[in-house]
Amino acid sequence: MNIQFREVDTFNLWIWVEFPQPPTQEQKEYLQEIFSSWFLLGKLGGFNAENLQVHDQGYDLNFFPYDAQVSDEAFLAVMHNMGEVEYQDGWARCWFDLGTSDGIALDILLNVLRQFNREYVPLKTVIVGGVNPDWPVDHFEPESPLQGQF
Repeated sequence: MNIQFREVDTFNLWIWVEFPQPPTQEQKEYLQEIFSSWFLLGKLGGFNAENLQVHDQGYDLNFFPYDAQVSDEAFLAVMHNMGEVEYQDGWARCWFDLGTSDGIALDILLNVLRQFNREYVPLKTVIVGGVNPDWPVDHFEPESPLQGQF
């Protein structure tokens, strides 16, 4: 699976996924679930690099003293919005407003898509940002299916 980055505007970001052939309905549902789950974690502030206490601790987590104050003082890092996953031939795309979530969000999504490619559905390419010249995008913010539910 090839991963590429184009122009990245985290408040107006398209994620493009190319399949080797047009995806089946089941494959579409898997990709939808990946994007929706990733967005939900981001909407709830899960991608906050200022509060990676467990990661920073390392492997020995026995009796780890998690510091709630450090967590409380971290800058709010939440995703704002997600569009619908759209399909055209062998391509899928989805629009996101990553808000104040950190770059770790993209690392996690790419890790998930790499494993998805290895274990479940082959993917040719994942492109972060930019637009495809043969599939123009409207310059508007789609309504999120999860917006306002939290």
